[in-house]
Amino acid sequence: MDAFSTVIRVASHEQHTEAETSTFMSDLLGGRLGVDAYTRYTEQLWFVYRALEDAAESLKDDPVAGPFIQPELMRVAEIERDLAHLRGPSWRETLVALPATESYADRVAECAATWPGGYVAHHYTRYLGDLSGGQIIRDKAERTWGFTRKGDGVRFYVFAGISNPAAFKRTYRELLDAIAADDLEKQRIIDECKRAFDFNGAVFRELGAEFPLSA
Repeated sequence: MDAFSTVIRVASHEQHTEAETSTFMSDLLGGRLGVDAYTRYTEQLWFVYRALEDAAESLKDDPVAGPFIQPELMRVAEIERDLAHLRGPSWRETLVALPATESYADRVAECAATWPGGYVAHHYTRYLGDLSGGQIIRDKAERTWGFTRKGDGVRFYVFAGISNPAAFKRTYRELLDAIAADDLEKQRIIDECKRAFDFNGAVFRELGAEFPLSA
């Protein structure tokens, strides 16, 4: 029997690829969009991470989700520094969630309140993705829009409390392998993981519609 962390990665591979290769992300990483598109994307992240992290305190003693609640992963404060840099001190006043972002954040909050296994699915797809692919986005953003290396504007992608990301990801996968869940629950978590990628893809589609490349 394969380790759960392997099963979950393989099972969500298709959705993962789809989200990563969205037109919006390709255009953004290809340097074909302006900093306003990057800013809008960062705003959407704020809604999702707030849903994840608002629930962290209440879940930290939960047998299923608790082990995954680790302060060095928390991103909201960093996103807020980035938004203040990108949009100025009154950034909160005009922040708008896309419909897809709203659905995504609502689902995260719902899982956090009613289903710790589902919360773990969202936690995994977000934070492990940020530790991996997020670094490509940071590098591109620094080069495309001239942000200071690991500075304001890209702090979301900088995990100051994690000195060895590879080792951290290994430990995280070990937590997944040891999760307090039976086979049926594990399958439900995998399905929720796929949903998380679908939510992500929907956000990218709406961002793509908002920032179409002029033909």
